[in-house]
Amino acid sequence: MTSHRPSPPAAAAAGSAEHAHAAREMPWLRASLVAVWLGTAVASTLTAHDRGPALLQAGGVHDPRLVALALWGGVALDAVLGAWMWWRPGRLAYTLAFAATLLMTALATALVPGLWLDPLGALLKNLPILAALWVLRGQASHRPVAPVLPR
Repeated sequence: MTSHRPSPPAAAAAGSAEHAHAAREMPWLRASLVAVWLGTAVASTLTAHDRGPALLQAGGVHDPRLVALALWGGVALDAVLGAWMWWRPGRLAYTLAFAATLLMTALATALVPGLWLDPLGALLKNLPILAALWVLRGQASHRPVAPVLPR
């Protein structure tokens, strides 16, 4: 019985083609995450007086100063991470975005655990975001790269 394995040169060529395809797709993955972060910063700013404070108050945060700090701190974090991943993406940017996503998910879970059951996936969306950040982090060099527009 013979096994059907590609020859070493054929396997190397296939691996090289897969790597090239993945490299072409990385800018799209990065652009989608940049859109999530920057879009969240804009959405949070536009709804700063209703949805954000309501969620925080539902979680027991009633001090207006803490509500404002959480809301505007989150807006700033989202904007900074989105801009950083767009203009100077690299291992550090993806690692910090991964850590921030874990932290925000843990805080949201502690405050309003019912968000996991939100029909629009308020917290469930963080799972593929974490996976995408992990993939990008693994592909990134330690040195930031110049911004790239997806083709």
